[in-house]
Formats: sequence, structure tokens, C-alpha cells
Amino acid sequence: MRRRALLLSAAGVLLAAGCGSGEDEPAAFVDPPPSSASSPASAPAAPVTVPATLKFGGRTLDGKPFEASTLAGKPAILWFWAPWCATCASEAQSVQTLQEEYEGRLSFLGIAGLGGNKEMHQFVADLEVSNVTHLDDGAGKIWKKFKITEQSLYVVLDRAGKVVTTGYLDDQQLRSQVKSLVA
Repeated sequence: MRRRALLLSAAGVLLAAGCGSGEDEPAAFVDPPPSSASSPASAPAAPVTVPATLKFGGRTLDGKPFEASTLAGKPAILWFWAPWCATCASEAQSVQTLQEEYEGRLSFLGIAGLGGNKEMHQFVADLEVSNVTHLDDGAGKIWKKFKITEQSLYVVLDRAGKVVTTGYLDDQQLRSQVKSLVA
């Protein structure tokens, strides 16, 4: 069910963006989602401004390009971790759980550094945090952008991309930050 909703959402985004293969191609139509008579007509979404904090890119652990601008418009938590870090390992369960609980309302982005790609993959697999996108920042470019000098630290961004908190957060503090962001 969750996968179907995600696929339908992605299809809607592609259609709204006008992703067609040719100008002479007829427009594709998708059945609208069911709605109740009491729900107001939905207005077109306003364009999202990408804040300076989200103007960076990188590569996922699998080498695919990733642009942080895709996180604009909703709160985000950047999790800076290293594959050999015991503290990072202890945080993985909370990150995984919160990502599932608040999916669609908040994004987590793991930014791995201070280790090799193979070890980063192993960390994600062993600690079951593959539901979060992780970037391989072995060169430290993103860590430098956010002035991160040690692991494990969080950078908490509100909807507008403003940094709310930078630093270590225990599980209760992280959950509190998440709740305040999505309230």
C-alpha cells in the first residue's frame, strides 16, 4: 500500500512537471484520488524556494547523484555519521523509526564521512537504516559546509531551511526536535 502511494505520488509529480517524450505526444491523464464532498478544492502548490542551506549535492552510497534541494519545503534533519562510530550506531534505530513515523512530513538525510564506502554500506545494512537516504561524503565537502568537525551530529532544519539546532542530540532530544518541527 505504501509503495503504491509512493508510485502514484511520483507519477503525479512527473505529470505536473510536464515530463513527456515529445511535443506532439497527447497529454496523459490520471484518475484523480478519491475525495470526500466536504474537502475543499485543492489549490496548486506554490513553488518552493530553495534556501542556501539546501544548495548542495552529493552522491548516495550507491553512487547516484542527489540534490539536497529536493528536501526544500519541509523540515529536514541532516545526520552526520561515520561507519565506525559507536554513538552513530546507537542512534540508527531512532533515525530509522522516526523516518518511518514521520515519512512525508519530515526528511532525514544521512551524511557519512570518515570512512570507506564499503564500510558505509555495511553500517546501513547492519543497522537497518536503508529507509533513509545516505550520502558518501568521504571527501568532507558537506561536512565542511555545515562546519561539522566530529560525528555524530545533527543539523536540524525547519520548513524554510533555517538551521534550528546543530549538535549532538540523544534519542529524547531528537524526538522532541522532530515533534516541534512537524507540529
